[in-house]
Amino acid sequence: MPVRVLQSFVDSRNVHTIKRDFISIVIFIGIIWIVFILDRFLLLEQFGLVPRNLHGLVGIVAMPFLHGDLSHILSNSVPLFFTLVLLASSRAHSGAIVVLITVLAGGGLWLFGREALHIGASGLVFGLIAFHIFAGIFEKQFKTIAIALLVGTLYAGTILNGVMPFQKGVSWDGHLIGAIAGALVALIAAKLDNDTYKSKNSIG
Repeated sequence: MPVRVLQSFVDSRNVHTIKRDFISIVIFIGIIWIVFILDRFLLLEQFGLVPRNLHGLVGIVAMPFLHGDLSHILSNSVPLFFTLVLLASSRAHSGAIVVLITVLAGGGLWLFGREALHIGASGLVFGLIAFHIFAGIFEKQFKTIAIALLVGTLYAGTILNGVMPFQKGVSWDGHLIGAIAGALVALIAAKLDNDTYKSKNSIG
């Protein structure tokens, strides 16, 4: 994992505003919908993630933009928007977090997932939900705990149902690995933030 990406978690120059990030969130989800419309004509689902297949590697990046039908994209768009807004409102490094969750979740699914064509932003959604919950646990700050309680209350059932094994037509392994990736990124962020705080307050 690149050191510069990790350092972006705690780089004081990486300052975002909710207004600027809100526009980025709208653009990001808008691109997902544009790809969904184009997919009706261009069969873009072929670029989904296929575990342990070189052709399927492109799906690590492409998977969050690809959805099978209207129900699929709607079920991902709402929680994705909500968790991204929470992230942007509470973090100066929200972009780095999204990238890391996407790469870790996609890479993990490519290595350990079932042999199938995996599409959808649900891995990222589950990663963001887990990130918010575990950030509250690891960081123990009022804001992160409040967000963790809110997200946990709203999506605890979704997490539990989504990772139940062997669901037909559901990428439960993608959900599980996405949640693990989100928890791991929360741990990394908390550790780096703590290390930075200690270095700023050290004497000498």
